[in-house]
Amino acid sequence: MRVLIVSIIVVLVDQSSKLAVRFSFEYGKPHRLIGDWIRLTYIENPGMAFGIRVGGQMFFTIFAFLATIVIFVYIFRTRHEKIQLRVALALILGGAIGNLIDRFLYGKVVDFIEIMISNKRWPIFNLADAAVTIGMALLIWMVLFDKSTQLSDEGGEATT
Repeated sequence: MRVLIVSIIVVLVDQSSKLAVRFSFEYGKPHRLIGDWIRLTYIENPGMAFGIRVGGQMFFTIFAFLATIVIFVYIFRTRHEKIQLRVALALILGGAIGNLIDRFLYGKVVDFIEIMISNKRWPIFNLADAAVTIGMALLIWMVLFDKSTQLSDEGGEATT
């Protein structure tokens, strides 16, 4: 289960960056990193991804906690699968834990990375969100384009 080192690194980098932002930046004040394309702006997000609010704070915390358990179990169950799958899951797990820690500590998630693409501002996010997004992109890529696991014509069993 060495792949969990990826999750641990994600959590440590995420929490360190959030701590630095909380103590170094004024809330809501943008700091240019690369012109107006990439800025650092400290905000706190009480909702889910992109500020979506579906339920109360307890709902998000319980949802994140249950999702973390499910992902951990799935990593354990796929411990003999391809490394790409396990790394993708480890990135998602690390990101989920990083944001779950925020929910427990602050009741909100600390976000600070602000990107502008084609004169449109992307919703402010954090490194945990980035890890989850990269992990999900890897999973989608493997499902759509990985030809090493295909269904056989007989019985629908996977062959490698």
